[in-house]
Amino acid sequence: MLRELNDRAAIDALLRAGALTRGELETSIGLSKPATAQLLTRLELDGVVCKAGVRDDGRRGPRAQLWAVTGKLAYVAAVDLTPQAADFVVSDVAGTVLAEHRVRLPVESGADVVGSFGEALDLVVGEAGLSRADLRHVVIGAQGALDPRTGHLESAPHVPGWTGFDLPGRLSTELDLEVTIENDVNLVAIEEMTVGRAAEIDDFVLVWLSEGVGGAVVVGRRLLRGASGGGGEIDWMRVPDPASVHTVSSRGNARDGARFGELVDSPAIVVLAAAHGITADTGWAAVRKAQSAGKSGESFLDDLARRVATGVASIVSVVDPELVLLCGEVSRAGGDEFAARVTARLQDLVLPRTPVGLASVQGNAVRAGALQSALAVVREDLFGLVPVIRQVLPGSRRPGEGTSGARPAVPISQSAPPSPAGA
Repeated sequence: MLRELNDRAAIDALLRAGALTRGELETSIGLSKPATAQLLTRLELDGVVCKAGVRDDGRRGPRAQLWAVTGKLAYVAAVDLTPQAADFVVSDVAGTVLAEHRVRLPVESGADVVGSFGEALDLVVGEAGLSRADLRHVVIGAQGALDPRTGHLESAPHVPGWTGFDLPGRLSTELDLEVTIENDVNLVAIEEMTVGRAAEIDDFVLVWLSEGVGGAVVVGRRLLRGASGGGGEIDWMRVPDPASVHTVSSRGNARDGARFGELVDSPAIVVLAAAHGITADTGWAAVRKAQSAGKSGESFLDDLARRVATGVASIVSVVDPELVLLCGEVSRAGGDEFAARVTARLQDLVLPRTPVGLASVQGNAVRAGALQSALAVVREDLFGLVPVIRQVLPGSRRPGEGTSGARPAVPISQSAPPSPAGA
């Protein structure tokens, strides 16, 4: 048992830090030099770790041997699916990116979404020198909520061809591959918990402000998806409009109460900015322009902060998180100064003194979170490692599984799999 725990600790350290020397690994896991050397020999014989070059520190004498987890033990794919494009990445189990591909997939009703997705997947795995059969898991981030009871992608009118049927079930069966669908903002939260500002936080709320609006709630390092998968769908909350100006759009009078998304999505921000004399094509452009627009810009940003805080207050009052993180183009345009405005307005509304900050993840955080999720599932299968965020992907289904959500172990090959537990 102790040997198994030490093996897992070593594998986890190598996966987190990348290639390490024996001495660095020894320090990381707290074993003696002989015990660490024996551990590495054992794991190398099992095929779990391999030599990965040497550490060249510029000093005279022999250079230290580097060790790494054997990447070819398993491969995963991750996808950010939007109406505009699908962004693919293929990685080995060590997290090394092997290929990337961006392509527009059909999203209209009646389209062969499974077939087109399979063709795009085959293309990117081919670029990685692999075949579809080499993949152990695929995670797709989508703008919608997956109902775990039916497998249907809900609240996704922008991708109608991907709705109305058991999406992960059909993809898994027809592609002969384990496929999981996850809400895009949930995946951003997973990435933030893995490498961002929430890495050491148990309870937090993530609010996505961009063309549309989304949210994710994490309590006890567990994503709250809800019974129907609608946890975090803050777009649909009904809230009053606390703005100091009256705005009317084709969607109705927001002052009498509106969907939160109809107050803080990009079109709504553009209308609000115009009411303050600021013209822009997008919400994030309006926020950037307001920062140098004097008093009119200040009043606009205050109104927008009030709107955001009013919606966030509903969540904070119930969850009482350690932190609220803003992400998306609008949030990035506003920066830390806008987050401070939201903090001040929020603390006027609720008892908890919850700070509001800016998410730190960069690039395509949805795809990055999908990759983290796929890797977490496979690393748990292979090495028994506990995911950074608990229950990363409950309900993922493999070909031939029912809807119970159980995830049986899958061997690396038909031969005896290399296992640190058996070392």
